[in-house]
Amino acid sequence: MDPHFFRRYYPVTIKSAQRESDLIMKGKNIRPFDYYALLFFTTAFAGWLWEVLLYLVTAHTFVNRGVYMGPYLPIYGTGCVLLILLLHRLRRHPVSVFALSCILCTALEYFSGVWLEWKWGIRWWDYSGHMCNVNGHICLTSSVGFGLGGMLLICVFQPVFNRYYHRLTIAMRAALCVVFTLIFTADAAYSAMKPHTGELISTLRPCIFAADRLLYRQRLLIEPESAVFRQHWLNKLI
Repeated sequence: MDPHFFRRYYPVTIKSAQRESDLIMKGKNIRPFDYYALLFFTTAFAGWLWEVLLYLVTAHTFVNRGVYMGPYLPIYGTGCVLLILLLHRLRRHPVSVFALSCILCTALEYFSGVWLEWKWGIRWWDYSGHMCNVNGHICLTSSVGFGLGGMLLICVFQPVFNRYYHRLTIAMRAALCVVFTLIFTADAAYSAMKPHTGELISTLRPCIFAADRLLYRQRLLIEPESAVFRQHWLNKLI
């Protein structure tokens, strides 16, 4: 491989890396794309691992949680990147980090749950039986957990992540980003057509995919009185 490949096609050079370090030292949270990409994938995997361990302890079974097939939960990665972007300067104020993490992550979880249910007719989490829940999408317990998680992320995890991130060469960071992004994109494309569902993974009605909706409309126009066809779709909705 051309030794100058990454320097030529990857925008982070040694000079820009030094500039990044100088800006961070001055209090500006300006980092290259690969920092946030690796942070996203790391925390998305950590979130998946947390939920897998939770089900191992509570249900005594392995459950591959999430909309995607791979070992990651994008909502955790998105939430962590958002918190670090907005709250990194509050590292010495853990109470403020806790309160803001509760608000931001709860809002993210609520709107994500609403969108997923609207899109697929499925819930991948349901807090209906929990205290102080809102339409089953969020609850007090999860909000407190997000606050504690935000404190750990900002005050404990990020310094450790930074240490290991800067030990990687620019070429290694670029290679990891390319590999993870390709895998994630392929998984996302597949899951957009057939999201990951099953026992202890999703609740409510099975989803009706976009292609099925189109077929349903076409068949109703052709065979509006087909009792068998109507019963078939009624069974899919139950």
